[in-house]
Order: sequence, then C-alpha cells, then structure tokens
Amino acid sequence: MHKAEVVACVRLMEGATVRRELRRFATTTLALMELGEWLREMGCTQVGMESTGVYWKPVWQVLRSEGLELVLGNAAHMKNVPGRKSDVKDAEWIADLVAHGLIRPSFVPPPEIAELRDLTRTRKQLVREIVQHKQRIQRVLEEANVKLATVISDVLGWSGRRMLRAMIAGEQDPQKLAALGSDQLQCSSKVLVEALRGKVTPHHRFLLEEHLSIVEHLEARVRKFEAQIEAALAPFREAVERLKTIPGISDTAAQVIVAETGADMSRFATEGHLVSWAGLCPGLNESAGKHLSRRLRKGAPWLKTMLVQCAWGATRNQDGYLRAQYLRLKSRRGPKKAVVAVAASMLTAAYHVLRDAVPYRDLGADHFLLHDRERSAQRLTRRLRQLGYEVEIKKVA
Repeated sequence: MHKAEVVACVRLMEGATVRRELRRFATTTLALMELGEWLREMGCTQVGMESTGVYWKPVWQVLRSEGLELVLGNAAHMKNVPGRKSDVKDAEWIADLVAHGLIRPSFVPPPEIAELRDLTRTRKQLVREIVQHKQRIQRVLEEANVKLATVISDVLGWSGRRMLRAMIAGEQDPQKLAALGSDQLQCSSKVLVEALRGKVTPHHRFLLEEHLSIVEHLEARVRKFEAQIEAALAPFREAVERLKTIPGISDTAAQVIVAETGADMSRFATEGHLVSWAGLCPGLNESAGKHLSRRLRKGAPWLKTMLVQCAWGATRNQDGYLRAQYLRLKSRRGPKKAVVAVAASMLTAAYHVLRDAVPYRDLGADHFLLHDRERSAQRLTRRLRQLGYEVEIKKVA
C-alpha cells in the first residue's frame, strides 16, 4: 500500500495448484470500493495487509465495511527474501503468509478508541511544543542576562508571566519588576531584584512577546483538547477512576492507558502479552547457549514512555510495593532497569484492574521481606560479615 496506489494479490487454490490474480488500484474512495467488489467476486474471505504509515487506514475502513476478515501485519515482521523486492512480489508474499497463518495480527482498536488515541496523542504533542517555547523564552532571558529561571521554579507561572509582560511592555526597573512577584516565591526580594537586573533590548522584547503569545495560544488549544477527551471518555470513566488507584497514575496517565490499550483486556491472553506488546519486557536473543542482547523490545511508544514517567513518581511512595521493588532491583541492575521493571509491574496491575473491574490493592513495602525471610536474613548476615561483624541468627520464639 502506498499513498496513491494499492497492489492486491488474490491467492486461489485449484486442486493441488495455486493460482494468483494481481491487480492495481488507486487509493481514492471509489477505487477502494472497486477493490472490495473485486475481492468479493474472487471469493476472497480473508485479507492481509501491511501497516505502512497511515495509508493502510482508509483501506482498512473500506474493506471492513465489506464484511471481510482483515489481518494487519507489521511490515518489519514480513520481510521477503533479499533481492526479490517489488510491490507485486510483496503482495504475493503477504498472500502466502496469510494462507499459512504466518502473520501475527497487529492490534487495531475500535473506532471510538482510535479517536481517543488521536486526541491524547495530539495533546501530548501540543504540550511538547509548549515546553519547547518555554525553553526558548529561557534562552532569550539568558541572552539578556535576566536570571529569572535560577530564582523561581516556573518562568511561566503567574509571577513569571506578570514580569514577562512588564518586560515586553518596556519596563526596565528591576525593583518594579520584582514587585510583580508573589509573596509565595521562595527567593527573597533582594535576590529577585538582582536576578531581574539585565539588559533587555527591543529585539529581546519582540522574541519574548512572540514566544509568550504562542504558548498562550497552545495552552488554549490544550484546554480544548482536554474537554474533547473528557467527552470521549464518558463510557470509560469508571475504568479511568479505577486506574487512578494505582500509585503514580494520574488522571492524564489513566486516560492514555485507556486510549492505548482500549480498556478491553480480552484482547490480551495474559498480562505478559500486554507487557510484551507495550515493549516493557526484555527481548530474547539466544544462540548456542549464549544470551546476547536483552534490550527492551520495540513496543507501544506512547504507552511505554508514559508508564516509565509514572514509575518514577510511584517510586517516591515510601510505604508502597513499587518503591520496595525499585530499591530491590536498583542495587543490582541500576536505576534505569529498575524503573522499567516498576513500569512493567504498573502495567500488570492495570491489566488486572481493567479485566476484573477492581481497584488496586498494594502488597506493601514489606512484601519481599515476608515473601522470602530466609534469603533476606542470609543477605543481611552476609553484608554484616563483610563489614567485619560476627553474626549469630536465632529465631524469635
């Protein structure tokens, strides 16, 4: 499938021989309807296609309305023999793979979840753009030797915006600019005045005005997207509320989990299948008894990055199982691998929360100590002996 053309191959069995019919179609709606009619005329019941960008989506929508069984495959998993690459050869190869059941179907969400995905992903892209313009504002301030970012936590907070608007209006007096700050700022008034003593030129004021107006425009767009997301999430509100009981999962994170997984866990045989699909489990690369790279598999990038970010927040819960798991793995595997394991545990918990429609129940910070007392005692005893102490262990009566 391409932007302007689709190459289709129908594989027909005539006794013990295989016959193939090939045709090319344009990607206009009328041409895709002709493709569906041709497949019906040929007696085709199952259609396999490769996921190429967004070009597969209109083909999928048209053929789904024809009542055909559709299989979407990852193009990276369907590579043919090198040196035999053409659209015709690819179409024949996909037809053979479908006939032998060798294509692992990709997860295609229902229309309502696909629309929710578009909304949550676009919101994240807009938030990224806001952060980029915030960084550009900080760069302009540094050029003008205004050290505002070093004394307040958020340059685009209420105090920061008042000061920026005053600078844009032409105010140069650091005393008057500091008076616009809130009383709740952590820095003293004297420190703030010195941080605002810079050399702001008309060129800097122009850049600050343009970046700030873009940020405010993007923030208005984000609020509009959030209202649309809330409306689209109405059928899944209970699932979102249950996901929020997991430590580290905010309302935004719960919305992303529902949008990316579809909230229907029957699509995944076990929690391991979901974790593998998300790309939060190590890959398998073994040959001749040697384990080579075990790096993470490629998975759902929008879901994986969000879960890792939530995992960092969950590790700050002092009395939770997730922090205990993080500390247990951090000492042996390092913080990055430990936090990925925590993210996998959070997705496992989300699987059961959504499948069983129950809130999250924390195992507690002492879960590992209670689960394996003997190994914990041996590990602590070995550590004390390494420090030069003699240890004798006796069980309490």
